[in-house]
Amino acid sequence: MVRDFVELDQVALRYGGDVEGTLALQDTSLTVREGEFVAVVGPSGCGKSTLMKVVSGLWPASAGTVAVNGREVTKPLDIVGMAFQNPNLLPWRTTLANVMLPLEIAEPHIRRLRREYPSYLAKVRDLLKMVGLQEFETKHPWELSGGMQQRASLCRALIHDPSLLLLDEPFGALDMFTREELWLALQDLWLARKPTVVLVTHDLREAVFLADRVLVMSNRPGRIIADHAVDIPRPRSLDETFAPKAIEIIQTLRDQISNVRKSAT
Repeated sequence: MVRDFVELDQVALRYGGDVEGTLALQDTSLTVREGEFVAVVGPSGCGKSTLMKVVSGLWPASAGTVAVNGREVTKPLDIVGMAFQNPNLLPWRTTLANVMLPLEIAEPHIRRLRREYPSYLAKVRDLLKMVGLQEFETKHPWELSGGMQQRASLCRALIHDPSLLLLDEPFGALDMFTREELWLALQDLWLARKPTVVLVTHDLREAVFLADRVLVMSNRPGRIIADHAVDIPRPRSLDETFAPKAIEIIQTLRDQISNVRKSAT
């Protein structure tokens, strides 16, 4: 039986003080099942990135409860892999060394890395091969295109086998063709490993292509106002994002976000 893996119940978060600060989230509740891929969309400034910080434990909620893997979140989680719009690769490390970084700092891998180095190295190379970077493991970030850097960032987020993968607009700075290539790469990685994924994105096509469910947030202070199932069989092709079923979901999302934006004016 599939269990609930991420649970937020009436969560609020206020930055900068209990009274004068900015209320970013309020009465935010959601559930993500184990192994599910969920996308979160909404207008700019609605609290999508703040939601990720709360789930990961990087920022404590001001009210409500946050639980991951059946435990209340009270500190940063070590079962999380994260990727952002900026790949944040270390410029002095090669692609392979950048991907290996979490193994050098995360338990239990840090204790095992030296004695099990050949198996870890093989694992890194398998990931790089999955995303088409097997010939670039000795290259530094400045020798890679933006899309290649983001592929390496995804591999780095997954190398320590996180149970929860949090993706904050990881493809937002890339051109459309590169984004589509990375959608396919991410779909392959997810199907092979099945971590629980929460993706924040402004791209509605991206959300519908990748996710099992798409959640819509309100204006700030953010809360979940809609939950749409994406009933499209996997693996998905890019052409399916132009099929009637996908277009219907995308248009519904677009209309809801447009209404949310109008309500703020």
